[in-house]
Amino acid sequence: MKEKAFAIGMVALLLILALSAWTQQESTSDTPRTVTVTGEAEVRVVPDEVILTLGVETWDKDLARAKGQNDAIVARVLALAAEHGIAAQHVQTDYVSIDPRYRDAYYEERDFVGYFVRKNVVITLRDLDEFEPLLSDALEAGVNYVHGVEFRTTELRAHRDDARALAIEAAREKAAALAGGLDEGIGEPLTIVEEQAGW
Repeated sequence: MKEKAFAIGMVALLLILALSAWTQQESTSDTPRTVTVTGEAEVRVVPDEVILTLGVETWDKDLARAKGQNDAIVARVLALAAEHGIAAQHVQTDYVSIDPRYRDAYYEERDFVGYFVRKNVVITLRDLDEFEPLLSDALEAGVNYVHGVEFRTTELRAHRDDARALAIEAAREKAAALAGGLDEGIGEPLTIVEEQAGW
């Protein structure tokens, strides 16, 4: 299997550091002398799970037939998940809708097209080798939408902490370099702001 990596980014971890000249001497102003820097870090890891959101849409002028067709496809998808070794608690239906549709834009009861029945099935895969075979089988079984494919790690907290530590160190080094260029040192941080760009 090709390794799939994704980034856990700690973007724009903002450190506002006081110059040591201000922290060690009396300031002639009420405003502290500061240097503002940002530290960024990105940790790339191999995901160990994928969230697959599949959509099934059927329609018919007869509601029972439209719903029956939809139920049959969803049942095949659930059976496929079991065949691919996915535990029942990692498969769920998270969206259901029934929409009567008319050709008229104002939904007046004329030119009735039929009932559109939609369901989404969300599958959490822990064995990434099964991802492509499962997706292919699901499409062949009648799934007509792939609403989302999200590769994730179950060790998010640990990787996020690593990214945070790297971002802090990057900001500290940058602040020291900027202050050192002016023959100054840095003191304790005045303000720390963390911004997450997504995981």
